Amino acid sequence: MKRRDLVDLLLLAMLWGGSFIFMRIAVPEFGPFAMVEMRVAIAALLLLAIMARQGGIADLRANWLPLSVVGATNSAIPFTLIGYGMLSITAGFGGILNATSPLFAAIIAYVWLRERLAVPRVAGLFVGFAGVALLVWGRPAMSLGGDGVAIAVVLLGALSYGVAPNFTKRNLGGVAPLTIATGSQIAAALLLLPLAVLYWPQQVPSPLAWAAAIVLGVASTGLAYILYFRLIRNVGPTRAIAVTFLVPMFGMLWGMLFLGEAVTAAMIAGCAVILLGTALATGLLGTRAEPVPASPR
Repeated sequence: MKRRDLVDLLLLAMLWGGSFIFMRIAVPEFGPFAMVEMRVAIAALLLLAIMARQGGIADLRANWLPLSVVGATNSAIPFTLIGYGMLSITAGFGGILNATSPLFAAIIAYVWLRERLAVPRVAGLFVGFAGVALLVWGRPAMSLGGDGVAIAVVLLGALSYGVAPNFTKRNLGGVAPLTIATGSQIAAALLLLPLAVLYWPQQVPSPLAWAAAIVLGVASTGLAYILYFRLIRNVGPTRAIAVTFLVPMFGMLWGMLFLGEAVTAAMIAGCAVILLGTALATGLLGTRAEPVPASPR
C-alpha cells in the first residue's frame, strides 16, 4: 500500500469514526430513515455539484445501472438493515457484527474475483475483528441482548457491505471514484425516499440536528465515499474495506476528545490489536505490496 493510500485509509476512518457523534445528535430528532435519507441526499447534491463543474455528468448516464447496484448494496440496503437491527441490539454489539464486513468481502473477493489472499492478510482480517471485539467488549453499551432477527439483519447489512466493493471492482474498475460516489448516493437517496417520507418527523428538527445532518452528508458521506472508492480502485476491495476495523477506534477517540468518554486499558489494548490486524490485512506487514489482479471478464 502506497503512502497516499494509507493516508486515504486513515482519513476515511477518521470521517466514518466521527459520524457516530453527529448521528447521536441528529437521529433522535430525525429518526433513522429520515436521517439516512438526509445523509445520502446531502452527499448526492454536494457530489453532483462537484461533478457538474468538472463536466462528468455523462459518465453517470453511461453507468447508471451498476451505480444503482452500488448505491443499493453500499448505502440503501445496509443503512436500512443496520438501522433496524440497532433498535434491538446495543451499539457495541452492533460494532462487532459490522466488523464482519471485511471477512465477507475477503470471501467474496476470493470466490468471485479470484483475488489471491496471502496467509498474513487472512490472519490480519481475523486479528482486526478480534481487536474490534476487544475494544467494545465490556463497555457500558455492550451487551449480547437483542433477538435473533435483529442480529441476522445486521449481519446481512455487513454482507451487503462486503458485496459492494467487490461489485465496484468488477463492474466499475475504469470509472472515476467521484462518479461512483456521486451515482451511488443519488441511487441510494432515490431508493430510500419512500421510507423517509413515510417516517418523516412531525416536529421540525432543531438547528443543531440540521447542522449534524449536514456534516454527516458533506464530510462523513460525500467526501468519505470519494476516498473509499479511490481506495477500492487503488488497492482492491479487501484492503479498502479493512477500514471498518479502524472506525470503532476513531469513534472511541472522538468520544474521548469531544464527549469526555473514559478510555480504559482494555480499550487501548483493543486499538493496538486493531492496528496490527489492519497492517496485516492491508499488506503493510507480512507481505510485499502486490498489484491487485484484474477482474475476470
